[in-house]
Amino acid sequence: MKAHSDEYWMRLALEEAEKAFQEDEVPVGAVIIKDEEVIARAHNLTESNKDGLAHAEKCAIDLAQKNVGKWLSGCTLYVTLEPCTMCAGAIVLSRMDRVVFGAYDEKNGACGSLYNILYDARLNHNPELKSGVMALECGAILKKFFQKKRTNKIGEVSELA
Repeated sequence: MKAHSDEYWMRLALEEAEKAFQEDEVPVGAVIIKDEEVIARAHNLTESNKDGLAHAEKCAIDLAQKNVGKWLSGCTLYVTLEPCTMCAGAIVLSRMDRVVFGAYDEKNGACGSLYNILYDARLNHNPELKSGVMALECGAILKKFFQKKRTNKIGEVSELA
């Protein structure tokens, strides 16, 4: 069986990000694969669930653990935006083998931008990390979302811009 590329899986994560965009959520999507099969896919649900912890990665990890158990050894997480400190911690604690992300998050990123929790040798687990996969596409949907948020219904730029 031919292995799919990182770009193939990231496109699935982007589909999840598009769902979030349509639901007026910050458009971040995540997909977890094991043995070339999707075991979980999710997108941000912080607004819908009224839960500040309902990030795409955490939602996907929760689903994956229901499908395969507590430890996610042998799994790869594809996420459109660099994980934050909470999500990076969840990745380490679930023992994910590999993480691939798209756009960097200069304000909240904990996988290279502000911190690199995944590579902290003091922790009991350090997954492989690959960054910048389809970064332009992953960043574009976020830019589009926040531009839309800054523009009011009649097309004028709001005070938030």
